[in-house]
Amino acid sequence: MHLLGGVEQVVRGLLELVGQLAVAAVRSALADAGLPWSRVRAAYGGSDAAGNADTLVAELGLTGVPFINVRNGCATGGSALVSAVAAIRSGAADVALAVGFDRHPRGAFDPRPADWGLDEAYGRDGLMVTTQFFAMKIQRYMYDHGISARTLALVAEKAYANGVLNPNAWRRKPLSADEVLASGMVNDPLTRYMFCSPGQGAVALVLCSREAARELGGTPIALRAAVVRTRRFGSFEVFSPWAPAGTPTSVSADAAQAAFEEAGLGPRDIDVCQLQDTESGAEVMHLAECGFCEHGEQESLIPFGATRIDGSLPVNTDGGCIANGEPIGASGLRQVHEIVQQLRGRAGERQVPYAPRAGFTHVYGAPGVSACTVLTR
Repeated sequence: MHLLGGVEQVVRGLLELVGQLAVAAVRSALADAGLPWSRVRAAYGGSDAAGNADTLVAELGLTGVPFINVRNGCATGGSALVSAVAAIRSGAADVALAVGFDRHPRGAFDPRPADWGLDEAYGRDGLMVTTQFFAMKIQRYMYDHGISARTLALVAEKAYANGVLNPNAWRRKPLSADEVLASGMVNDPLTRYMFCSPGQGAVALVLCSREAARELGGTPIALRAAVVRTRRFGSFEVFSPWAPAGTPTSVSADAAQAAFEEAGLGPRDIDVCQLQDTESGAEVMHLAECGFCEHGEQESLIPFGATRIDGSLPVNTDGGCIANGEPIGASGLRQVHEIVQQLRGRAGERQVPYAPRAGFTHVYGAPGVSACTVLTR
């Protein structure tokens, strides 16, 4: 009885802590925008495991603002952002808030098969383990396109180097590609330090109409596109019970294409980007799926530094999920925040060494959902 009570108190305390992180993130975003909470006309937010976002009003202020809870796996933050954009475009609000937060225990995520429309036997057979899925997907990709294990290690090496420069990252120790390769196999070909880890964190963004932006002044960044897409037939996704023959479709490719079409821009126009890197193989695949290179070209681009902060296309300048961890509700919004900082020239030591004008973000998650944005200054 006492042990259970203690565990419940600890869990409740942790959830209260991440709620305070979310409140702090909202207040920081409002201060940056020069707005009081009472000026927000609509809010959207969510988490996967840390409670309902609308309860934050108890701390932020009981203004009666419409606050919608969002839960959409790894695309939770992106979905909250798309919802806020829709509110502004429809004229329902001229100032809207998107917030995401989460806290997860150490170790791999442990989802229940029933929550994903799968039989319990799927879990008993060990197929709900996300590390296994990511390994199978990148192993097939490496075979098809000639990607080496060292290239995977170089992605992680870059992530840790960028994390050193990010005061908000929780992994801030540099690791060489050799150390990553030697860190112990988890699921072949992915080693321990090629993976991100579940974590805790919160991010909030303030969005407004063009008219409101002109009133506020400051350094607004234009959100040219924000889209969410789900998988089409023929895709191979997290928790997929089977893999189709032939070349699989890609929800990430669909979302990226839709975002570029909405923005009126293309991959060649992007100066800095954030790509989902749940593990280092994901960044490799998403480079091509989002249109930044051809399949297989990563083997020449990554080893020669194209995706480093000083490269031709800096990727995950804040360290990505590998250095920051993945609090599910916050990750997609963290990506957008980083691009905003880069476009404003406020990224500090990790600022790309030229004046970027356009940025892109991409998040991917189970059971086959992707959210992408395009931003310009």
